[in-house]
Amino acid sequence: MIEARGLSKRYGQKVAVDDLSFTIRPGQVTGFLGPNGAGKSTTMRLTVGLDRPSAGTVTVNGHRYRDAAAPLSEVGALLDAKGVHPGRSARSHLSALAATHGISDRRVHEVLEQTGLAAVANKRVGGFSLGMGQRLGIAAALLGDPQVLILDEPVNGLDPDGVLWVRRLLRHLAGEGRTVLLSSHLMSEMAQTADHVIVLGRGRVVADAPIAEILTRGGAERVAVRSPEAARLAAALLDADGVELEPEGDERFTASGLSAAEIGRVAARLGVELHELSPVASSLEDAYLALTREQVEYQAA
Repeated sequence: MIEARGLSKRYGQKVAVDDLSFTIRPGQVTGFLGPNGAGKSTTMRLTVGLDRPSAGTVTVNGHRYRDAAAPLSEVGALLDAKGVHPGRSARSHLSALAATHGISDRRVHEVLEQTGLAAVANKRVGGFSLGMGQRLGIAAALLGDPQVLILDEPVNGLDPDGVLWVRRLLRHLAGEGRTVLLSSHLMSEMAQTADHVIVLGRGRVVADAPIAEILTRGGAERVAVRSPEAARLAAALLDADGVELEPEGDERFTASGLSAAEIGRVAARLGVELHELSPVASSLEDAYLALTREQVEYQAA
């Protein structure tokens, strides 16, 4: 379990993390979301002792990470997959980490197999692709068989098969009762992996809820409509306040601001034939954008 209470971090006049309080529980994958500059990376660095809080506390399993007797067995972290000497092989890198905790060579071999790196274990890391580097970072995080995993953008650079592997791995680890914190900008992947989501904006918690609840915050209800008289129906629907339509060809559009039942009643009154009238579920991306609309620090012109 990871617990933050009143956690804050300042860099000069810049407030990176502002009075955060949350609990990341075992047995589930917790997604960590937020725009660039929201404080996600700073919070993860504070959790593993790479930065000191300006105020408040963050603990792992009831104590500070730096007080852990065997840190690799307590927390496995992937914060920067590039933090490896390029002249070392994957095996020698993991063996050096293992030696600090008395971890056996057998365990090194196990994580190389688990992450698909066994065939390139003796190759220099400097020649690795981005995806292979990510796999090595995940292998290092798994090395101590930790109860807590903190992964920042673990699928960055992975091919679709690798992305699926990470998703299944994290779901499996959470199913074993481990605490998993996952940061990613890939909303579609997060929607399929996370059970719970914490959203940061400008250093503060914007949302902290199960993903099913987050999805209900995706904005106005949207309805897919298809009819051979789509233009006539659309013109009638636009008479209502707050209605927005997204045309999708001559016979199809998506409407927001009215329910499927309300659209059906308008169609019945006009005698318009309907071929489709179905609610469109909000995506995690819709919900995320609705939650962070006012929290984006870096905006393109």
